[in-house]
Amino acid sequence: MSRFLQPAYGDRSIGDVVPAVATALGAPIGEPPTGLELPPAPAYVVFLVDGLGARQLERHAHAAPFLAGQLAEQEPGTAGVPSTTATSLTSLGTGLMPGAHGLVGFTSRVPGTDRLLNALMWDKDVDPLEWQPNPTAFTRLREAGGCATVVNKREFARSGLTVAAHRGAEYVGADKVGERIAAAVASSAERGSLIYLYDGDLDWTGHRYGVASHQWLQQLAMIDAEAEQLRETLPASVRLLVVADHGMVDSPASSRVDVDDVAELRAGVALLGGEARFRHLYCHGGAVDDVVAAWTEVLGDRAEVMTRATAIGRGWFGPVSPSVLPRLGDVVVACHDDVAVLSTSAFPYEATLVGLHGSLTPAEMLIPVLVS
Repeated sequence: MSRFLQPAYGDRSIGDVVPAVATALGAPIGEPPTGLELPPAPAYVVFLVDGLGARQLERHAHAAPFLAGQLAEQEPGTAGVPSTTATSLTSLGTGLMPGAHGLVGFTSRVPGTDRLLNALMWDKDVDPLEWQPNPTAFTRLREAGGCATVVNKREFARSGLTVAAHRGAEYVGADKVGERIAAAVASSAERGSLIYLYDGDLDWTGHRYGVASHQWLQQLAMIDAEAEQLRETLPASVRLLVVADHGMVDSPASSRVDVDDVAELRAGVALLGGEARFRHLYCHGGAVDDVVAAWTEVLGDRAEVMTRATAIGRGWFGPVSPSVLPRLGDVVVACHDDVAVLSTSAFPYEATLVGLHGSLTPAEMLIPVLVS
């Protein structure tokens, strides 16, 4: 029996949120429409809390009574695969599955090169319009007669990820909580508006200190207060939709495998990509079967190791466009439980993190979808 959770594409996944909101605003953009049904409203504020998994919110309800009280009454949704920020934010912004929008992980190979694209930092040599050429859901909403606004930190305004995932919306730079709430309230005054609001502090805290750490619980309480204040400040007719991009698990030292220490894991691998919980392995010619065998032998039941074709066949990425295919690893490694596969030489910063995400465990995949 699989310990993984399939993404709910076309129903209650992160990529279904904006199409569902558009329908609720009376400006549908999805064909076919998503299975996620939301109540009609003149405007919606979509508040995405980076790293707030439904399992974590449920487990630590005492720290977030406003949000946890809603979670008990509303069915969660899922992230896509991998369960990571760049992939999920692009699914939200485009309304597409990862195999279509092409941001298939924290790092992925730039086809035809031996380089990785870091989707959060980006690379000036990679044009985000070429990497993700599909019209965004925000663009389609505006074409359907609605309005779209992104409220986020000023530093992200022209980032590669923002251009790839959220172009087509008006961008409002707001660094502080008060600024963000004020901007969301002001933008919601226009009928047919979708306002996307982002907060990344909980994810940063979980990575640095771990889920359920004192620091994480304090940050969760602050997020809960922010969401409650946002709800109280918005007009009663405007809907607030709180979602997340993924959950998180803590990975102790005893559950970590460093490929730099295991020669068998380096053999046949030309480039190591992805992230610690979900690795893309780009192999030398003819080495795929040997890599699958070696990684399966070393990792055993700590991870599922499979070819790219097998992962696609499971529907993990949705239908995969030809241009996206080479961005996926020849071999894909999805970790179970709290296991992490690291490379201290290639990704030294990753080795310092406590909380991680990217795989398909319920703790990482289940996200809140809370309408108030």
